[in-house]
Amino acid sequence: METLIEKILEAAREVHNTLGGPGLLETVYESALAHELSLHGITSQRQVPVPVLYKSQEVRDPLFLDLIVEEEVIIEIKATGKDYPMYRAQLSTYLRLMGKKTGLLLNFGKATLKEGITHIINP
Repeated sequence: METLIEKILEAAREVHNTLGGPGLLETVYESALAHELSLHGITSQRQVPVPVLYKSQEVRDPLFLDLIVEEEVIIEIKATGKDYPMYRAQLSTYLRLMGKKTGLLLNFGKATLKEGITHIINP
């Protein structure tokens, strides 16, 4: 898993370096990251529906997560100068609802990508 995380972060750094830091929409970074991952032979899916169930009943339209990589790592992409606690909560919720263990919150709105990386492990 660590190798996959490293490859994802390498691809994300390439996107950040190529497109620049703040200034673009999240969807631009999402598209570019999906493309960069494919160039590295890594599969990903964009805008994956996340069903919201309550006692086995779907209670609303699905939520949509930004990327899922190799069916293992959920990535939530942001493009803002601030970090809000709700972003971590959103990713944690996606991990729980999808039954996944590892997520990355990537905020391309920072001057350097290193400042915008949050790794979350679902217990």
